[in-house]
Amino acid sequence: MSLSTILKETEQRMKKSIEALKTNLSKIRTGRAHAGILDHVQVEYYGSLVPVSQVAAVNVADARTLTVQPWEKGMGAVIEKAIRESDLGLNPVTAGDSIRVPMPALTEERRRDLTKVVRSEGEDAKIAVRNLRRDANDDLKKLVKDKEISEDDERRGQGDVQKLTDKFVAEIDTLVAQKESEIMTI
Repeated sequence: MSLSTILKETEQRMKKSIEALKTNLSKIRTGRAHAGILDHVQVEYYGSLVPVSQVAAVNVADARTLTVQPWEKGMGAVIEKAIRESDLGLNPVTAGDSIRVPMPALTEERRRDLTKVVRSEGEDAKIAVRNLRRDANDDLKKLVKDKEISEDDERRGQGDVQKLTDKFVAEIDTLVAQKESEIMTI
């Protein structure tokens, strides 16, 4: 393993941590409607659980309403039940072939609770990035011990790893701040 390999792998793994954070933040409900909010709602379809987006078209009707258009007639009631029983606190209404999902307004207290959840997700992502930094530094120390690189190269490598860490921690802070402002906007 070389110095450049360690840096590339560390950067790729840090990018995966950012992607995981984005996925987790997208599941947190704001007062606004967005199609991604139903991504983790599972529906039984011919004996297996699949996301709603695989059995219906999910669209944003307006700022506070989603519409779900099932591709098969019999799926409407199943989708409605799955959305109602999900942990999102949504109350879908069937209107003909489609299902309307109004987004209830969030209370001030609920908004504050959600910002705490967002900060917690951000902190978890930072911990993951710092753990990756530690792993990369351990790999660098192992290379020095095996006499594959010099101590100067190790120091330079640790500096590069720290720059990567700082860059991704700043990106995490930006994502968390964006989500908090999105939640607090009425």
